[in-house]
Amino acid sequence: MFTGLIQHVGHISDDPALLAGEGRRLRVDPAGWAHTPTLGESISVNGCCLTVVDLSDGHLGFDVIAQTLRLTSLGGLGAGDPVNLEHAATPTTLLGGHIVQGHVDTVGTVLWSSHTSEMNVSDQECCCRIGFDAMFDTLLVPQGSISVDGVSLTLAAVGAGWLEVALIPTTLADTTFGRYVEGDSVNLEFDVIAKMVARQVERGFTSG
Repeated sequence: MFTGLIQHVGHISDDPALLAGEGRRLRVDPAGWAHTPTLGESISVNGCCLTVVDLSDGHLGFDVIAQTLRLTSLGGLGAGDPVNLEHAATPTTLLGGHIVQGHVDTVGTVLWSSHTSEMNVSDQECCCRIGFDAMFDTLLVPQGSISVDGVSLTLAAVGAGWLEVALIPTTLADTTFGRYVEGDSVNLEFDVIAKMVARQVERGFTSG
């Protein structure tokens, strides 16, 4: 699991190579990340839990299967694109964000970006709106948690098929959020506790 506190922003080293079964080999330049991953380690890349399979030339290699490419935004990444990085949490990790599994539920679309006049920008924060499939609406509550490209954020507002998050300058500077423009795709992972509760309600769970 992860916490959603991004530790570093790396970059895609080169255009992903084709693997058998329509998968891709994704290589990431950690670009001075203080953490030194090992083979077999789990790393969150833009909110997707991936396994390190290669460490050639100081870059991190990940094999991404076709299903992951279909269900996340990783298939659209190319050489030079920035990615949020976080190594897996340990039993002693300070849980400063929230419980993030690295299992993306759906891909959302940035409706407002920091580069448009529609963005509510102040000296303290900016507010970003993201659209997504309204079938997930029941998993969101105001002031609840959401992972956007691996970043743990608090929901500032929710509506039918959209959510808003407030971003402080540190988040804009230290994650990929500062680079988003209208129309960009982002990986969304809803709060695992909300998903568990929704599943029990769906199955008609009762305490009696």
